[in-house]
Amino acid sequence: MTESLVLNAFVLRDYPVMVPFGEGQPYDLVVDVGDAFLRVQCKSARPAPGCLLFNARTTDHGRGPRSYLGRADVFGVCHPADSRVYLVPVPTVTSETVYLRLEAARNNQRVGIRLAADYEIDRWSAQDLRALAVGGGRSGAEVAA
Repeated sequence: MTESLVLNAFVLRDYPVMVPFGEGQPYDLVVDVGDAFLRVQCKSARPAPGCLLFNARTTDHGRGPRSYLGRADVFGVCHPADSRVYLVPVPTVTSETVYLRLEAARNNQRVGIRLAADYEIDRWSAQDLRALAVGGGRSGAEVAA
């Protein structure tokens, strides 16, 4: 379901989307962003108090948890209950579990916080997506700006 919701979000924004044939690729979708292809790893988000969270590692049975760094460009994150799609650049993820805050932290902490609204798919321009695809994407802090 998550893959179809992420795919639909790109198609509704007029991006051609390809689905890799077969299993075993470290990405679920390939989005044509003009002069480059964006590799999207789809992840289902689950609720936590004030947040959505998703697993940012894959398990290769035999090698253990592995990062998507260098193997996908962006996580296409969706919480199926509300169908919102968020794009989180793979190079900005440094932990196995990623939290997207739906509301401000109770202690007013702002540093190191990922506000979900800053990663909504509509915050990304075609130019931003092309930059991610060629490896010059913006950081999480720049998304919020």
